[in-house]
Amino acid sequence: MLRLLLSANTDWYLYNYRLSLAEAAQRQGFEVTLVSPPGQYVDELQQRGFRWLRWDVERQRTNPLAELPSLWNIAAIYRRERPDLVHHHTAKPVLYGSLAARILGKPAMVNSITGLGYIYQTQSNSARLLRRVVEPLLRLALAAPSGAVIFENEADRQYFLSRGMVSESHTWLIPGVGVDPERFTSEPEPPEPVVILLAGRMLWDKGVGVLIAAARLLRHHSEARVVLVGTPDQGNPAAIDETILTQWNQEGIIEWWGWRADMPSVYKQAHIVVLPTVYGEGVPTVLLEAAACGKPLVASDIPGCRYVIQEGVNGFLVPPNDPQALADTLERLVRHPQLRRKMGASSRQIVLEKFTHEQINTATLEVYRRVLNPDLTNLDPRAET
Repeated sequence: MLRLLLSANTDWYLYNYRLSLAEAAQRQGFEVTLVSPPGQYVDELQQRGFRWLRWDVERQRTNPLAELPSLWNIAAIYRRERPDLVHHHTAKPVLYGSLAARILGKPAMVNSITGLGYIYQTQSNSARLLRRVVEPLLRLALAAPSGAVIFENEADRQYFLSRGMVSESHTWLIPGVGVDPERFTSEPEPPEPVVILLAGRMLWDKGVGVLIAAARLLRHHSEARVVLVGTPDQGNPAAIDETILTQWNQEGIIEWWGWRADMPSVYKQAHIVVLPTVYGEGVPTVLLEAAACGKPLVASDIPGCRYVIQEGVNGFLVPPNDPQALADTLERLVRHPQLRRKMGASSRQIVLEKFTHEQINTATLEVYRRVLNPDLTNLDPRAET
């Protein structure tokens, strides 16, 4: 039986985004082990029958010397576990896990690039310095002959190619982590007033501030409710302080519902789902979930969002950092319920055609097969699902 290790920088990521992949791999005969720092989802992962290994890696720490233990620890896990294949998700696991695999000369590996990340989204001096350190390491880490790099959108792949960080023959395009259409289902719209929902980590980078500015404009023309669902990500420099969220809530600009476990029920209370993100993402899962629930979408006109939103078909794309354009677009949907319902139906259909867990997992398992059997010639590693 082939041994597969899936790693990420949080157990939350593994549980919410890669559990279905782990289950699919298990059904294909892999012995699957999950690797991450400890958190509240470890018990859930183990209750699903998966073995979990602890790997201590700090998401926010950037001191290279202080990071060395994380590299040694993941290398120690690989030496002890002797996996046949490792699949790294999120930035530090991709970098440290790949370097460890290359140092050891094994195992075969797959890396998922889920977005360009914080150091590529800011022009601060510290971020520029980090890029100078990280890029040569990524070139080394991702150049393994027995490896593959999965990108969620073409823009990210082209960026890595242009910087010489990957070889085109080792790249794959698989748009997102997929969504379960049987869990995220479409139902008729709830009664008005219209609820405009932004769900995700409460980060400035997610465009929360842009939505607040748009909400202030909307208040003069509409009774729509703007709802935020999620909590600040304390491991991210762009986290919004809870006192600010509470203040917005008290002012009545938005309603902040905090963290919610049952997202399908949250989507059912919404009429429109919005993501005015100001930085590049892979393919935002929140848009896939909302689309599966039959919601019209409004998001920033950036590569990852364009994969989910077909302009004028299931939603609208607006310029990033443009509160007025966002407010105008949201107002249009608020005032036209028939348009919302038509776009919502299209959203659901788009998910069923391209973005289900089954489709994404099948494509990912094909990558595994290619990496484990490099002599295969009947697969195009650059093909999109």
